[in-house]
Amino acid sequence: MTGLNRFSFDSLPVSAWRNGGGETREIISWPVGQAQFDWRASIATIAADGPFSRFEGIDRSITLLSGAGVLLSDEGEAERRLDIPAHPFAFAGETPIYARLIEDVTTDFNIMTCRGRAWANVVAQRSGFTASRRCAGLLYVLRGQWQAGEAITLSASEGVFWTQESEEEPLPELHVEPRAAESLLLWVEIVSQPRKTAAN
Repeated sequence: MTGLNRFSFDSLPVSAWRNGGGETREIISWPVGQAQFDWRASIATIAADGPFSRFEGIDRSITLLSGAGVLLSDEGEAERRLDIPAHPFAFAGETPIYARLIEDVTTDFNIMTCRGRAWANVVAQRSGFTASRRCAGLLYVLRGQWQAGEAITLSASEGVFWTQESEEEPLPELHVEPRAAESLLLWVEIVSQPRKTAAN
């Protein structure tokens, strides 16, 4: 699975939440077919107020895609508004988060990484850039149209992901360019190693 894997919002498998408050469309859980993931990407639809599921040892990033957004609160902390599309919010998966809809249904982009085994960086892009493929990555278009390499054109609600299974054979860089005015996408880099700190 080292090639470029295309997907669209409408083509993703849908799983309804047990509490009836929404649904999840999984893009990729890596390694594929294993219960314990190193990283996972998905799109969630939040249709009702309620608590987020807690994931011990998992770092999370949530980014509003559409809708008015949600108010997020945890025990002992001030409320945070997630109401601006393409502005990622990172938090620890074990944090007790409660979400309240600001108005109606919202959709959100989610990245989860297993702490100590992988970490992710989610960035909103409005202009051309080069994506390294020395690590795993994902692109998801919020607005406009983008060219990813020579062969792939992506429109809104479409994306592509890749994995990096061998550090000895890095894949060529991927040049990404907007093809329409005011285009916007999310670029995710996933590094399969602990995040380095000053102490390291």
